[in-house]
Amino acid sequence: MKLVTAIVKPFKLDDVREALSEISVQGMTVTEVKGFGRQKGHTELYRGAEYVVDFLPKVKVEVAITDEQLEGVIEAITGAANSGKVGDGKIFITTLDDVIRIRTGETGGDAV
Repeated sequence: MKLVTAIVKPFKLDDVREALSEISVQGMTVTEVKGFGRQKGHTELYRGAEYVVDFLPKVKVEVAITDEQLEGVIEAITGAANSGKVGDGKIFITTLDDVIRIRTGETGGDAV
C-alpha cells in the first residue's frame, strides 16, 4: 500500500478530485497549506505599500491506495494538476505498513 501526497495549486483541486474519481479512487484528505519551491514567492502591492509574499497558498491532497493503483493515480494527478508553469507542485510517495478501518476493523487493502 502507498500514501500519495500531492502538493498542487488551489484552483487545480477540483480537476485532481475529478481525475481521481474517474479511476475509482474513493477517498482523499485535503489540507490547505502554504509553502514555496522554485517560485520563491513574489512581491505584491497593498494600499500603496509593497510587501513580499514568501509562502504561497497550496493544497495538499493525500490518498491511501493499493500498489496496483499507483501508476494510475500518478498519471491522474499529473494530468489534472499540470499547467506547464513553475509552481504546479510535487507528488510524494510513501509506503504504508498497514491501514485499519475504524468502523469495521478491516485491515490492509480491504481498509483502503
